[in-house]
Amino acid sequence: MTSNLGSHSRITHPLHDPSFEMCFTSTPRGARLARRLAAHRLDTWGIPYGTGPHEAIVLIVAELAANAVRHGHVSGRDFRLLLHVIEAARMVRIEVTDTRTERTPPHPEALRAPDAEDTGGRGLLLVAGLASRWGWHPRSEGPGKTVWAECAFSPPT
Repeated sequence: MTSNLGSHSRITHPLHDPSFEMCFTSTPRGARLARRLAAHRLDTWGIPYGTGPHEAIVLIVAELAANAVRHGHVSGRDFRLLLHVIEAARMVRIEVTDTRTERTPPHPEALRAPDAEDTGGRGLLLVAGLASRWGWHPRSEGPGKTVWAECAFSPPT
């Protein structure tokens, strides 16, 4: 597949409450693809590359997708990414859903910094620091959970 991303015309503001939803393989490659497609979609919606909101939202997508692969992986099952712009609130909602029920993240109020020797446990702290708010809930259909975050953005100048 060939695309010329450099020649697209920039949208000066997001379309009315656009959404993007896609399933990805529960592998590092799937997480990487989710991050890259989210970055491109945000730019298309008028949240341009290189801006603070774009970088924060993409980092949140990367962390949640990586967590879905690392902690939510069930063999043969994909994870789902949903991006939704809530233009009236100047907010992007990120949702990552996996199919593993027994491994749930802590509640936002229960997050704690890992010990210096720990090799993990910093991703959700990063999400909490970048997002306006975040949380998780059991998946509505079937086993699993959805981890979500909301991130504010400013209108483009």
